[in-house]
Amino acid sequence: MVSVGSADRYLPDTVQQAVKILVVGAFGVGKTTLVGSVSEIEPLRTEEVMTQASVGVDVLAGMSTKTTTTVAMDFGRVTLNSRLVMYLFGTPGQRRFWDLWEGLAEGALGVLVIVDTRRLEDSFDVLEQLELRGLPFAVAVNHFPDSERYSEDELRGALDLLPETPVMMCDARDRTSSVDALISLVEYVSASSARTPETTS
Repeated sequence: MVSVGSADRYLPDTVQQAVKILVVGAFGVGKTTLVGSVSEIEPLRTEEVMTQASVGVDVLAGMSTKTTTTVAMDFGRVTLNSRLVMYLFGTPGQRRFWDLWEGLAEGALGVLVIVDTRRLEDSFDVLEQLELRGLPFAVAVNHFPDSERYSEDELRGALDLLPETPVMMCDARDRTSSVDALISLVEYVSASSARTPETTS
């Protein structure tokens, strides 16, 4: 977790723009870890201890050390430069919490999708939800110690992504790696907006 002093809790006067980013993904892919690794303030977390009630509902294959789960959202803040600040909203991964996405997605510039190659099929429904909502997104592949390595082309094909959708490798525990993934998303959304012709009434 990033350690910050009280002075870091306040934005500098030079900040001119704030953007909202959603961090989504299937259960246990590293969303909370990524938000925590980049946030310059103490991240807000709504994690609860997993109980017997989740047995048979939340698949824990490959996640033997996972004992908590996000039930509402994670929230963090990162200042990218003297003029731009980013607010991060991490969403729960389980399908039963997906109704929360509607409110969290309002006003979002774009979405960073965290993917775990050990359970790639768990990401299909997540990507489908984003496409249905028409939200621009980039994919960050979070590598775990026992993850297999795949090429970008292999991942793009397996996830059925458009050629222009950014795909980057990421270590959610590493601040630099995670910030780079977020910057790639912002650059992609900005470039896409610049290419889209304005409609006239």
